[in-house]
Parts: sequence; C-alpha cells; structure tokens
Amino acid sequence: MSSESHAGRTTLLVFCDSLSYYGPTGGLPADDPRIWPNLVAAQLDWDVEVIGRIGWTSRDVWWAATQDPRSWAALPRAGAVVFATSGMDSLPSVLPTALRELIRYARPPQLRRWVRDGYSWLQPRLSPIARSALPPHLTVEYLEMTRAAIDFNRPGIPVVASLPSVHIAESYGNAHHGRPGTVAALTRWADEHGVPLVDLKAAVAEEIYSGRGNPDGIHWNFEAHRAVADLMLKGLAEAGVPIPDSRSRP
Repeated sequence: MSSESHAGRTTLLVFCDSLSYYGPTGGLPADDPRIWPNLVAAQLDWDVEVIGRIGWTSRDVWWAATQDPRSWAALPRAGAVVFATSGMDSLPSVLPTALRELIRYARPPQLRRWVRDGYSWLQPRLSPIARSALPPHLTVEYLEMTRAAIDFNRPGIPVVASLPSVHIAESYGNAHHGRPGTVAALTRWADEHGVPLVDLKAAVAEEIYSGRGNPDGIHWNFEAHRAVADLMLKGLAEAGVPIPDSRSRP
C-alpha cells in the first residue's frame, strides 16, 4: 500500500501491519488522512510511503525492505523510517506462521474453507497456551538486519520502532502472554542501537480496553490513530527529525 508521492519531496517510509491502516470499521486506503502515517506526514509536510499488510511480522518487514521495489524507490528520498510492527510478532499463533500462511493456498476451495474454519475454531481455544507468532529473539534479529541494511544505504537516517499494541480480541482468546518478552527484547535492541521506541500500548490502551476501537478488539478507532501520531512525532523528534510547530501549519 502506498500513498501518492511527489518527486523531490521528503518521504516518511513506514513498514507496518494492519494496525497502521485499519480504522474502526475495517481497512482503509493508504492515503486516508485519518490514519496515523498520514497525520504524521501532514505535520512534517512530507509524503508518506506505507508498505504493509495484515498479519505482517518483523520478518515480513525484512522481506519488504529487501524485495519490494517500492521501498527501494522511497529510501533515497526518505527523511525517516518507521518500523510499525511487532504486534503480530507477539500474538499467540496456534500454527507456525509459515504453515498458517499456506491456508490461503489450499485447494480445492472447499478444502480451504474447511481448513480455515477449523483454524478459526482452534485459535481462540488454544491461544492461551500457544507460543508467539515470532519469538522475541527473531523479532529483533529481523529488525536489526533491516535497520543495518537501510543504514548501509542511507547512513544515519533516523529510524523509529514500536512496542506491541494491546487487544481484547476473542479471536485470540484475549491472550497476549507473548507481549512482555517481545517488549523486553525490543527495548534491549533499541537501547543498543539508539532507536527511539513508540509504545503503542500507551497510545491506544484506553480506547481498546474501553471497547471504543474496532469491534474485532485489535484494530483502532481514529482517536487511537491520533494518539499514535502524537507519540510517533515525539519518537521522530528523538531520532533527530525537526518537527514543525503545528501552530505554524496552515
């Protein structure tokens, strides 16, 4: 997903999962002005390139950064890079991620529906005892490979990462026991490499726990997107990005 960009303008390069482009009723186009990447870009007076997909982990960010030509095109004009993932990394996964992703390829269609229905039945029941979709040490391993590759091509470019959000999703049995380990691993990695961290829980917990987010219990309402945008701007400022005073914006 990407929003329209203009030659010569600075770009905010965002690698993300669906949290960054879903609203209270479902997925939205990457140029929707109400989602946090566009709120941040508007404040900076930058373009934005949103590269993401539902269910993406930090491993997918590595693949996108190294294999998606959109990221290659955006990086030379990027003013900063945001890793807005780790949420899916820390969610419980009843099946190994690679096996779960293969469900969509099952044939014939009747078999695919049967397998998908079976997985949907198992997921909330086994989530409380399931491991995280991506172990914490792999989350930071993939993020560091991506950060290092980006820094090799754009030495010193500001990078911001994020800590996992929270959820009240019945589809995951309200389980999120993998979050503390992911938070600890990300914090150690960020401290080691000087990467500012945005705590998505701090931004969205009140909206999620009150039930004011998306009815699925995972995705956010627009109030949460605004709160995330505020923290992202603080993270970018910590990374060295000059933040214009909103009072000076038209």
